[in-house]
Formats: sequence, C-alpha cells, structure tokens
Amino acid sequence: MKRLLTVLAVFALGCSQVAFANSDLQKKIDDPNQWVLQTGDYANQRYSKLDQINKENVGKMQVSWTFSTGVLRGHEGSPLVVGNMMYVHAPFPNTVFALDLDKEGQIVWRYEPKQDPDVIPVMCCDTVNRGVAYADGKIFLHQADTTVVALDAKTGKVIWSVKNGDPKKGETNTATVLPVKDKVIVGISGGEFGVRGSVTAYSMADGKLLWRGYSMGPDSDTLIDPEKTTHLGKPVGKDSGLTTWEGDQWKIGGGTTWGWYSYDPEENLIYYGSGNPSTWNPSQRPGDNRWSMTIFARDVDTGMTKWVYQMTPHDEWDYDGVNEMILTEQKFDGKDRKLLTHFDRNGFGYTLDRLSGELLVAKKYDPAVNWATEVVMDPKSEQYGRPQVVAQYSTEQNGEDTNSTGICPAALGTKDQQPAAYSPKTELFYVPTNHVCMDYEPFRVSYTAGQPYVGATLSMYPAPGSHGGMGNFIAWDNKEGKIKWSLPEKFSVWSGALATAGNVVFYGTLEGYLKAVDADTGKELYRFKTPSGVIGNVMTYSHGGKQYVAVLSGVGGWAGIGLAAGLTNPNEGLGAVGGYAALSDYTALGGTLTVFSLPN
Repeated sequence: MKRLLTVLAVFALGCSQVAFANSDLQKKIDDPNQWVLQTGDYANQRYSKLDQINKENVGKMQVSWTFSTGVLRGHEGSPLVVGNMMYVHAPFPNTVFALDLDKEGQIVWRYEPKQDPDVIPVMCCDTVNRGVAYADGKIFLHQADTTVVALDAKTGKVIWSVKNGDPKKGETNTATVLPVKDKVIVGISGGEFGVRGSVTAYSMADGKLLWRGYSMGPDSDTLIDPEKTTHLGKPVGKDSGLTTWEGDQWKIGGGTTWGWYSYDPEENLIYYGSGNPSTWNPSQRPGDNRWSMTIFARDVDTGMTKWVYQMTPHDEWDYDGVNEMILTEQKFDGKDRKLLTHFDRNGFGYTLDRLSGELLVAKKYDPAVNWATEVVMDPKSEQYGRPQVVAQYSTEQNGEDTNSTGICPAALGTKDQQPAAYSPKTELFYVPTNHVCMDYEPFRVSYTAGQPYVGATLSMYPAPGSHGGMGNFIAWDNKEGKIKWSLPEKFSVWSGALATAGNVVFYGTLEGYLKAVDADTGKELYRFKTPSGVIGNVMTYSHGGKQYVAVLSGVGGWAGIGLAAGLTNPNEGLGAVGGYAALSDYTALGGTLTVFSLPN
C-alpha cells in the first residue's frame, strides 16, 4: 500500500508539473481572441469560435490595414496574435516582426538573422518558412539554416539558439515548430538531398536536446520498440527501419519531416508524417523503404513510437506523407472514437483511430487519382492497408529512362503542405487541393553530400478531361470518405483554410484572392484581390472587441517557384515551372499581410 501511495504521489507530482508547463499556453490556445500556434490549436483543426464575422455579413468585409515584409519570395504560414501583439514572419532570411495592435501595428522589435545565402540553393522548393510559434513568453523560430531560436516575446532578444542540422549536407528547414509541455518539437527538410529525416525535442527553457527519433535506421535511432510499436495492429519486429532497405541506403534515405505536428494532451502523443524516400528513382532503393511515407504516433516525453502506418510503401512518385494530421472526436459506426484524418499527397484521404492506428477509411479525395485503384481494407488480406498500384503508372515497373505519362496526381500531390480545416459544427473538412497530373522519367543518380539527389525529370499539367483548372477547394466527410461539394479553381489552391463558428470558410488562391464561402454549401460569399498570390494560411483573431481575418500574400512555394525564383525552363522547379507558367499573367511577386474586418 505504501508503495502504491508513493507511485500515486509521484504521478500526481508529474501531472502537476505537466499542468504547470501547459497551463499558460493551453489557456491562450483556448482563447479564440488569440492565435498562438500556426495550426490554431494542438488538434490542427484550424477552427475559430469567433462568429462576429458570419455568413450573413461577411460580404461586407473590407481591408482594415496592411503590412509589408519587404521580401519578394513565397510567404507560407500566418501571423500569430498573443495578447495585444502580432508576430509576422518572412521567408529567407526569416525576419520576424513584433507589431503592437494597440498602436496601429507599430513595430516594437524585429529579429533579423544573418544567414549564409548558400543555404538558398539547398532549399528544394522556394525559400518559404511556415511561421513562428509562441509559448512560455518566447517566440520560437526554426530558420532555413536549421538554427532553432527562442526569442523574448517582449523584446526580441535571443534567449537561446541551437543548430538542428547541417546545410552543407542538404539539411534545411521550411517548417514551423510545435511547443508542447516543456519541449519544442522540430523536424528537418532536405529529402531531395539524401537527408535522413528526424524529429527532435529541445528543452523550451534552454534548448537542450532531449530526444531525437529518426524515420529509418535501427530501433535505437527510430525509437521504435519491436514488440510494442505496431503497424496496423501488429508488432513491427526488430529493426523494421532497416530490413526494407538495401545495404546502407537507409543512411541517405529521406523520410524528412518538414510538415505539421499535432498533439493529444490526454494521450501524450504527437502525430506527424514522414516524407519521400531518397532518391526519386525507385530502382535504386528496392523494398518498402520503411519508415518513409509514414504516419507516426510518438510519446512526447520519451519520443518512443506507439504506432506507425506507411501509406505509400516503396514510393515511386514523390508522394511525401508530411501533410497535417487533424484530430477529432466523432462518432464512427455508432461509437465515440478519437480520430485522425490525413489528406495525403498520394490522393487518398485517410481516417484512423489515433489511439491504436487502426485504419478506418482510405478513399480518393480527387476523382482524377489513377496511380492506384484502392487501398485494401480487409485486415485478413496480405495487402491490408496497401495501395493497389496500376502498372501503367508505376515508374518502377516501367523502368529507368522511361517516361511514364499521365500519372495523377503529380509529385506535388492532390494536396501538399497547405493545411485543411475542420468545423465541429458541420463535421466537414475543408481541403485545398491540386488537380494536377504529370509525366515522370526516373534516371540513375549518385549521392554526393550537399548536392541534389533526385534522379527524375518531371512535367506537370492540369488533370485531363476535367474543368481545365489545376485546383479544387472541397468539403470532405471523413467518416464516409466522400466529397460533399467541390469548387473548381484555375490554379492549385496553395493556401491553408480557416473554418469559423460563423459558418464561413476562408481560403486564398494563387492569383491572389482571399475567398469566403458558406461552410454548408460552398457558395462564394466574398472575394478580394490581395497584392500577390496567396500561399499563406488564413487566420483570425479579435482585438478591441472586433474580429479580424488576416492572410499573407506573396506568390511562391513549389507551385509558384517559377515566378518566385525567375525560372523559365519548364522542367525546372522539379517540373512545376511549366505547369504553372500561366500564373505570371495573373499575379506578381509580393510580401504583404492583409487584415480584414467588418466596417465600423
């Protein structure tokens, strides 16, 4: 009994410490007037309870104020609002501005990192950054050169900084970070340079490295327990991150982690996806290449992996699995379930039980998807959970130096990193998508540290036999695996969506429009042309009793790399330059935050 009481006392102490570490941040996350994480909340729902702007009056919305970042490259991510302060970030060199909302956006401080411009050519698809995060009185930034910085939120002073990778080896960063409990969770970019992906936890207080889990390698590196970690309900077995690789290929295996992270406080688990295996030539890396293209559920305190699910074994098309994991509590088959919904680059929308990793739904969320017929859902089948590849579109089966044509989706996926939103009012997911196909020709390539390790030539174009555009904005039912409505767009929708309690959903377009649509029907309620193409994520906040909607515009990213970097060869930008050549007829470079509100 005494031992039990001791254990309970220790447990209670641990819980109080956890609560202490989380209380301030969680309180701010729960306050809809603020926006302290890029994802809005830990569940990645990108939903706001604010309803002053609603579907009845959103048509009256107008520009309230603007702010220029002074950078002419792709602007992904969004500003944060913490109390009366707004924090705005920029692409490389990743300047951060602190603006006082009580003083009409006056600049309180700016952080201007000095980064080596040699980092720029090592960045795959534009010099984007998906934003800063707030916690514990600090602003956290993961720079392009992999420096993780903690800034004093009031003064901008550097409290600590650590180096998370080495750009000379191709390791860079484009992602935000996730502050959780007493840790800051960060990933790494560079799959096109033969980087081995990892997720790292640093101490929020001083930047000390606490744990690191790799995407592939021995169990000691991946933080996988061969008996306790499961894949579709079965133990993964010893060194599962080695046995599906040939020789030492896993050491340059890709599986980078440049997407989004979500967190379930009750389960103490973080969820994220790993990217494509290196190289893009599948013939050079036989096997399933685990654990690239995989959803991970990891314990926050230890980094140990509870479960994994590999969506695209032995990837042949660059269908990175890094897109966001959206956490919901819904009824499924009449039972209350903790769900995880993921819109993968490969064109399938997945719904899983996030406690066990059980696969519940896997359906195409763009009818154009043709590289696979289905994902096998029968647990008794040897193919359970695996996509059924169509030979015609298999770059592996067609072989090296053969141009496989008409593959849908293109390498940038049916959706890239641009995050979807979820409304608990409608129980629908609002998904920005790419309606793009490709031709793909793999070729043999050798690895040299710090040099591109791609091994494929691509061209991209709108999905044939469709509406002629390159994108759709859809509403998705994650329990049925069905599109409820779909809005065609001329170009890919590369902006993150926002859903609100006012039954309005916001998103941006590559031509530069901010659009507002009815959450139930998709009917367009408002549009405004911002100064440049929108690849930023829409956010909302309230200040002085008034609701505002804000979005960064500044064309770029993979889809807009031709404009952003001045590229003209159709095959440059990993095939995107030719596909989006017409974009220059509709928008130009920029770097502007536009803030909207209702008239006084």
